[in-house]
Amino acid sequence: MEWETRAEALADRVTDPDSRWLAPVARVPRHQLIPRWWERDRDGRWALRIGADEPAVWLEAAYRDQSLVTRVGTLHADHAEPGDRAEGRPTSSATMPGLVVAMLRYARLGDGLDLLDLGTGAGGLAAYACTRIGARHVTSLDVDPYLTRAAAERLSGLGLNPRFLTLDATKDVPGSYDRIIATVGMPPGPGLRPLLGALRTGGRLVTALDRMGVIITGWKRADGDVTGVVERAPAGFMSARSGSDYVSGPGLLAIAETADGETVGVGRYPVLDLPNTWELRSLLELAVPGTEAGFHEQGRIRTACLAHPDGSWARATAEWTDPPTVHQSGPRRLWDVLERIRTRLNTEGRLPLLGARVRITPDGVCHFSRGRWKAVIGA
Repeated sequence: MEWETRAEALADRVTDPDSRWLAPVARVPRHQLIPRWWERDRDGRWALRIGADEPAVWLEAAYRDQSLVTRVGTLHADHAEPGDRAEGRPTSSATMPGLVVAMLRYARLGDGLDLLDLGTGAGGLAAYACTRIGARHVTSLDVDPYLTRAAAERLSGLGLNPRFLTLDATKDVPGSYDRIIATVGMPPGPGLRPLLGALRTGGRLVTALDRMGVIITGWKRADGDVTGVVERAPAGFMSARSGSDYVSGPGLLAIAETADGETVGVGRYPVLDLPNTWELRSLLELAVPGTEAGFHEQGRIRTACLAHPDGSWARATAEWTDPPTVHQSGPRRLWDVLERIRTRLNTEGRLPLLGARVRITPDGVCHFSRGRWKAVIGA
């Protein structure tokens, strides 16, 4: 199968001509790491794609700068039969190569530095890192034993043999590392402590936070704090899992989608796809940590839902860009919080998060600041 030309073209798209990551992207046969994947069909349902049955489609998908969903709910595409339909939320993917390269660049990897790749997925980041700094300096970790086993076998077939660990990184991260890259959304607070403890003094952390579409980078100081910034290029990652599936989010949103509640009237702003409007979503998470967000369209009707474990929920529905009808209930008015954030954006022309300073203390609490604006999450 002719893949080299496509890999070289991908490398040209996602790296610069003088980048140290140009050769790794061009040399890794990404399609071999993703023999099967899930794809939405015209009805919005998950349909299985089998690369060997559609070689041209396989190469086109694998060497496009896109993420490919490999696991939905508890069903990995490798274990599905033709005609199977997966149900639930995506729980693992092959991250888009451009974002993988960005995370590697943020980490400032160098020769002789030990890297922890948290969130093995299909093994793409580990493959690129092994090609650049050598497999003996790369450890890849995932909570899913099948993911680490499959990645180990596939990378070994490419002559790459990093160390793989299978465990829950929110509870334990053995070893110590000069660089840690987490391509899953890590929970602030206690769930972040093991990761911080595994980072050597002077080491560099690159991570996302759960339900926040931003990348945080920072250096670990002698006092144990990690200090850095919120990078200006937002990105979304799946939440870190502690088990075989996510258990709470869909249930909360189901309540918001169907419950009766107080009719607040007409909202100020059009309904938007909040899960993919990353900076707004992130500011909402800072304002009300633990909030789940959902969005769907049916023709021209758009509906957004918010839900929180404390029983607060909100639902806004409108035709296209018309002002929405808002229903909400519970101890907090979640849609009101969101509208205050959007008013700030309209008033100031920007939100304070991207480019903000970050300090993560050893207990996992994240402190954000920019001018007079301050926020804390994980306390």
